[in-house]
Amino acid sequence: MQIDLIAGTRPNFIKIAAIIHAIESSKISLNYRIIHTGQHYDEKLSQGIFRDLNLPEPDINLNIGSGSQAEQTGGIMIRYETILKEKKPDMCIVVGDVTSSMACAITAKKMGIKVSHIEAGLRSNDWNMPEEINRVIIDSIADYYFTTTIEASQELFRIGKSKEEVFLVGNTMIDTLLRFKPRFQAPDIWKKLGLQKGCFLLLTLHRPSNVDEIENINQILNTIMENSYGVPVVFPVHPRTASIMKNSQLSYKNLFLIEPLRYLEFNYLLQHCKAVLTDSGGVTEEATVLKIPCMTLRENTERPETVNIGTNEIVGTKKMNIKNALNKLFQNEWKKGRLPELWDGQTGKRIIEILIKKKTFHTDQIIN
Repeated sequence: MQIDLIAGTRPNFIKIAAIIHAIESSKISLNYRIIHTGQHYDEKLSQGIFRDLNLPEPDINLNIGSGSQAEQTGGIMIRYETILKEKKPDMCIVVGDVTSSMACAITAKKMGIKVSHIEAGLRSNDWNMPEEINRVIIDSIADYYFTTTIEASQELFRIGKSKEEVFLVGNTMIDTLLRFKPRFQAPDIWKKLGLQKGCFLLLTLHRPSNVDEIENINQILNTIMENSYGVPVVFPVHPRTASIMKNSQLSYKNLFLIEPLRYLEFNYLLQHCKAVLTDSGGVTEEATVLKIPCMTLRENTERPETVNIGTNEIVGTKKMNIKNALNKLFQNEWKKGRLPELWDGQTGKRIIEILIKKKTFHTDQIIN
């Protein structure tokens, strides 16, 4: 039995790591290929993750690189189709909502290969987000759906998916977080800045609506810095964002722009910060599990459980909202969160067991 595991960005590798570890620790003789599309090609956003998570090197790298949405989608589909013509897997597993997942799901489906979507059913209802389009497309064509929450499962039932296709299993990203939490490592910036637990803010920004225009970045950063109570604000800058910010005139003594961090280093900072301000859905999940106050710098989220149950609040990007949220934080009035159901580190194992029970894999692949 052969499966393809599709990954193109760092969050993808974090999610498929749980599947790989579940396969390797199971009694199933299951062959898999890691297909790296090359959507993320920066060393710390891509290559470094293999070392951090003890992952084997990708079997195939499509090396798609940078480009527009259409260029990346078309390039991935053409190159993945070539791979499938040489050797078809029994199943293509895609995770999340990036261009790589959408492009490979379409290509596999058109070639008669079953598709499983991990992290299915998430919705922001924001059609300005490319990820929202990707989610809807994947969920319209997949054969099996693995969800992180009851709400995600209900969304899939709403659009006509059956209970035989939809499975509430938990969150593979949290599997990886819990597995590697004991190995988090302090980055060089920790010692260099003399950072202390609970005495700095962590910031991430990468959504086009926040970073495509220098005016938007400057407004967000100015508002944060003016209401940061003088504590250090550490901002690992995505390469794409860095290129836009190169002409920025921002100057704050307590703002520290640094290069992207490795997975283990970033989560060390996340675990020890006072709060994180982010436009990343994945970070809101990790912050909830680590019990760190989280402010979402967007007007919506596809992960409402991090707000309803966890430590996250939707703040948006308006000046007054950011100011009020930071005041609330520094007045020690931030809410306490709890873990969503099944975010227990066993999601990868559940997914593999379900696929076997559904006879997706032949019984002769089970080793007694």
